[in-house]
Amino acid sequence: MTGTIAVIMIFSIPILGIITDHFQKQSKLKQKMIEDQLELEKLKHENFVIETQKMRLELEQMKIQDHQEKTQIL
Repeated sequence: MTGTIAVIMIFSIPILGIITDHFQKQSKLKQKMIEDQLELEKLKHENFVIETQKMRLELEQMKIQDHQEKTQIL
């Protein structure tokens, strides 16, 4: 009986080490994935801001052109 307990204890230590290592690797992968998602969201937001500014400039140009055409007609 004590021999069985000793064998179980001897083999449980490496198994626990393998399981712990596996969970640590999974946690690191999840952390890397979250960092990548955060970077992607930052890029999406930056792209949105740039496109919004571009559209605003185009709208202002259209207003200026429209105003110039109206003054030319008069």
